[in-house]
Amino acid sequence: MRATTLKENRLNIRCDSHTRQILDKAASYAHVSISEFILSHALASAERVVNEHESITLKPKDFEAFLAALDQPVQPNAALKRALKRHAGQVRR
Repeated sequence: MRATTLKENRLNIRCDSHTRQILDKAASYAHVSISEFILSHALASAERVVNEHESITLKPKDFEAFLAALDQPVQPNAALKRALKRHAGQVRR
């Protein structure tokens, strides 16, 4: 049995008749409503796009270099020191 999710939002999509026929046919083949078909495929596509923009994939050699860089202590340069001083003057604890 599927858990029911409260659907609070509505999307309205306009399309031509050919597009609607194809979507209806695809939903029918998948044995779901057209709304379920469109929503599930749009969500899968949206998740792929978000993942492509919010994740970084490194080759093993590059990942090792990244980890090594994280382990190196960094000495603040003049610009960072000025920024920290300005931040300390603007932010109260």
